Amino acid sequence: MTQTKAATVVLVPPPYWEEARKHLMKKDRVMKRLIPQFGDVCLQTRGDAFVTLARSIVGQQISVKAAQTVWDRFVVLPKKFSAANVLKLKVDDMRSAGLSARKVEYLVDLALHFVNRVSPVTAWESMDDEAIITELTGIRGIGRWTAEMFLIFHMLRPNVLPLDDVGLLNGISRSYFSGDVVSRSDAREVAAAWAPYCSVATWYIWRSLDPLPVAY
Repeated sequence: MTQTKAATVVLVPPPYWEEARKHLMKKDRVMKRLIPQFGDVCLQTRGDAFVTLARSIVGQQISVKAAQTVWDRFVVLPKKFSAANVLKLKVDDMRSAGLSARKVEYLVDLALHFVNRVSPVTAWESMDDEAIITELTGIRGIGRWTAEMFLIFHMLRPNVLPLDDVGLLNGISRSYFSGDVVSRSDAREVAAAWAPYCSVATWYIWRSLDPLPVAY
């Protein structure tokens, strides 16, 4: 009987990943301890800007588990999930998937932004981080945190420090301050050694709290 081997998933890291790992382990005692614990696992992108932002809106202010449940119901409503097809959905159907009225409004506004191409996604490649954040936060339902997650998980920008992220602050508290509460200023001070790879260090801090990689 012939045995079939399971397909191997090959992780393709961002081009700066290995250099970032070396830099962080050299500059930071906590990173020197953390990074080797997670082997070849690395930051990954889903490759679709609209999906990344839509998922982040769906997940606002609810648990990760609840967000996944709502997303699973929402994403199958159109035959193919796209901005144009989201605009064709009925509000009642979107609400029945578990979305609040406010989130339905946000998702429609996001879809309109993409359909109207107020700024082509390709233009973001040549824009700096703050310029992208400014544009994204002009869309209803997207705040700075969501824009920063987009920069990290979709754009794969290497030097994003999401100081509004509770997980990052909790991880810094645990790894650098023996569990004491830390301020944004404390976090910024710790991250001074991480530049120009704050996104990578943040990703490893998240892993220290939850070994399963997060993806938006």
